Amino acid sequence: MARKRAVIVDAALKAFLDAGYAEASVNQIAATAGVSIKTLYRHFESKDDLFSAVMQAACSPNGFDNLDDGQQVPAQQPERAWFSKPPRVAFVAAGVDYLQHVLSKEQLALYRVVTRDAHRFPDLGRRYHEEVVEQRNAFLVRYLNRWAPSEKWKIKDSRRAANAFASLLRAGIFEDALHGIHEPTEAEIATHARMAAHSMQVLLKAGAL
Repeated sequence: MARKRAVIVDAALKAFLDAGYAEASVNQIAATAGVSIKTLYRHFESKDDLFSAVMQAACSPNGFDNLDDGQQVPAQQPERAWFSKPPRVAFVAAGVDYLQHVLSKEQLALYRVVTRDAHRFPDLGRRYHEEVVEQRNAFLVRYLNRWAPSEKWKIKDSRRAANAFASLLRAGIFEDALHGIHEPTEAEIATHARMAAHSMQVLLKAGAL
């Protein structure tokens, strides 16, 4: 059952990325997966539910690679390796982790699909925000709350602080990758993450977040 579900999600991913959410056909997804439409609806209540599964796969530690092994997306993601590290180390590692994820070809393609169709399907944008954006930021929110007392950070809003770090990381690099202007190298990602990490620590120490 888990493998069949994974095959359906993999077929849905290809359909959504190729045709977009609006034009992707549930019947074609079932055909590509080699299952009947009845079987597809046994696993997923609707097209929206299927896209939600694709987004959950996008949030898994190994991204869409899990689908190749027929694994289901875990309900709760494990902690990141940097979670137990002090801020001077963790912010850089978290930044690299974040950028490698959002700048992957699959994530950029998924972002384009949501951006293209969200105005026609408002729930699509809402689900993407909840299941991708908020899931990414949730790790940093937990980290900030864990280390704030020992670091004496006076954080007004941890969620807003996490969004600020995400903005620092994306600035000057995300849109270039999204629009195909420049694909950053690992070295460029590491350098960008260090700069964003430094700015984040300055803001936290100043009590600006």
